[in-house]
Amino acid sequence: MIIAAIIAILVGGGVYMVLQRGMLRIIIGINLLSHGINLLLLATGVGAWRGDPLVHRTGLEEAADPLPQAFVLTAIVISMASVAVMLALAAVGRDDDTSAAEIPERAARLFRSLGTLGQQAQHIQPDSKRAKRRSEREEVR
Repeated sequence: MIIAAIIAILVGGGVYMVLQRGMLRIIIGINLLSHGINLLLLATGVGAWRGDPLVHRTGLEEAADPLPQAFVLTAIVISMASVAVMLALAAVGRDDDTSAAEIPERAARLFRSLGTLGQQAQHIQPDSKRAKRRSEREEVR
């Protein structure tokens, strides 16, 4: 009964944190969810009233299922690696969506560099009128 309550608290807290807006809260929520799922997988193995999953110690009919334990061990490694990647991306990332969405001009300026001209792209001579207009436009920003 206590394991079920702990699983419910971890999964509920994880879902609540994932629904928040900040990147760090989402990462913590995913981590809580993975801990809750790991406990759920361990609870399916029913290792509390079964024997060790070693053939020379207990019989096959009394031994616990080692498959959930292997799943949890694999899930721990995968979740640790994915949390490390998400934390690195959160640290390297420039900004959240919370500040750029508040100022439309700033968002337009940030995403302008993502557009490409394709076949319309041309080389601009440094002494041409277009180059002067472009430098004036960039100074205004």
